[in-house]
Amino acid sequence: MDTLYINGRIWTADPGRPWAEALAVRGDRILAVGGEAEARRLAGPDAEVIDLERGLVLPGLIDSHTHFLEGGLSLLNLNLRDARSREEFTARIAAKARSLHKGRWIVQGNWDQTLFTPAELPRREWIDPATPDHPVFVDRFDLHMSLANSMALRLAGITRDTPSPDGGEIVKDRRTGEPTGILKDAARDIVAERIGPPSPAEKRTALQAALAEAARFGLTSVTDMADAQTYESYLDFMRSGLLTCRVSVHIRVDEAGLFSGLREKTPPGQNLLRLGGVKGFTDGSLGSGTALFFEPYADDPATCGIPARQMVPEGIMDRRLMEAEQAGLQAAVHAIGDKANSLLLDMFERVFRASGPRDRRWRIEHAQHLRPADIGRFGRLGIIASVQPYHAADDGRWAEKKIGPERVETTFAFRSLLDSGAVLAFGSDWTVAPLDPLTGIHAAATRRTIDGRNPGGWNPAERISLEEAVLGYTRNAAYAEFSERDKGSLEPGMLADLTVLDKDIFRLGADSIPEARCRMTIVGGRVVFPPDRAGRRP
Repeated sequence: MDTLYINGRIWTADPGRPWAEALAVRGDRILAVGGEAEARRLAGPDAEVIDLERGLVLPGLIDSHTHFLEGGLSLLNLNLRDARSREEFTARIAAKARSLHKGRWIVQGNWDQTLFTPAELPRREWIDPATPDHPVFVDRFDLHMSLANSMALRLAGITRDTPSPDGGEIVKDRRTGEPTGILKDAARDIVAERIGPPSPAEKRTALQAALAEAARFGLTSVTDMADAQTYESYLDFMRSGLLTCRVSVHIRVDEAGLFSGLREKTPPGQNLLRLGGVKGFTDGSLGSGTALFFEPYADDPATCGIPARQMVPEGIMDRRLMEAEQAGLQAAVHAIGDKANSLLLDMFERVFRASGPRDRRWRIEHAQHLRPADIGRFGRLGIIASVQPYHAADDGRWAEKKIGPERVETTFAFRSLLDSGAVLAFGSDWTVAPLDPLTGIHAAATRRTIDGRNPGGWNPAERISLEEAVLGYTRNAAYAEFSERDKGSLEPGMLADLTVLDKDIFRLGADSIPEARCRMTIVGGRVVFPPDRAGRRP
């Protein structure tokens, strides 16, 4: 039976016909978009009619950068994200320890030391008394820094004599020389390798939790920046009929040799799971002090940041990118600091020049801190800026303390990138930021920081319009994964992926976004939210 949607405002993201009053769906595809009379005629007299109750219909929202399965695991584990003091941080870890059998690892957490008073990095001494029988390895929310307790350090063999690895740092007390428990970037791997992978049952539960979150926030597609093993898990999930959201997975750039084998395992003719490309790293994060800059940090003049381990030895990333190019793969590479972005643009340009033109759609993930001279290179080279606007609302609270007033002027340079001709694809970086795409749309359109101290916007010249922000989660996001012929806009023949909001944010303006909620999420013509209607056609 066909389905007809009426009595709402339908924003199509189709520049030739941006607004419609009705939409008809047949099977998993859109049959008609336009006036109600036309849609009724095409759907026929037996079509089920859905009253949108004056809600706003958007093309199904797409998150271009998540750690989706990891996000699901975080929903099942310790939560330190809003801990606001040393005492609260310690108490939550102690409570978790009491709930577990001896010897079980305490992981995840996603803490943020900038919320503490004073804003100081946690130390193993804070938590050792409460965790004598449990190894602890809890992440900072940016996933570039973690805290290990003494038991975890001992199990990993980390002592005062252990050198920091390439691409990371074992932070040591300046007075005693002993590890503080803080491990940055590649140093985290020394402990992480001691933790066993989650069981298949845990992964399944985590995925179901993550899918429920995505549906609740109106997401119909996500990109998971993961690895080959995670893609294998998604193949199992798809065969089991668990996927209620379309998932594109990028595996690690050093796993490019596995790509063709994984592609052969992917069932043809389905549009729920795709192997997107390869993901690499050039540096760390601003909050962890490991993002790579040309000039030293304002709050730590002894460092300019750290090149990622995938950048060592020199030239290895160039070779890996050329291998990806020769295999015809899309490359998506993390770059935060201005030097990391500049070096990566240079590497991309060398590959493009050596191989000649083709439709690559290579991506820089985050593209966070840019020198003015590098902004225009995105548009000229056809590089997608895969950015996460909520980071501007979060980092804007403290970024100037890290890098000074001059460099923050071209931080999260959304307006400048668009004006240069770049494609902006938006995402969350969940669990680094909230999964809810409305928080990202609000951040891009207002530039307000989450502490309320910038009501007129932080670096307001880099604000973009509300429509441009929504395009970042729809048409542009679909383009970034080579899927613009199937999704990202509401046109006849496209997949029937719809996000229905209870408020018309285009009429009410960006200030209304924090009060807006997802009323219905539809993937391929089937409702996945709200739960009482999930699994059925409307």
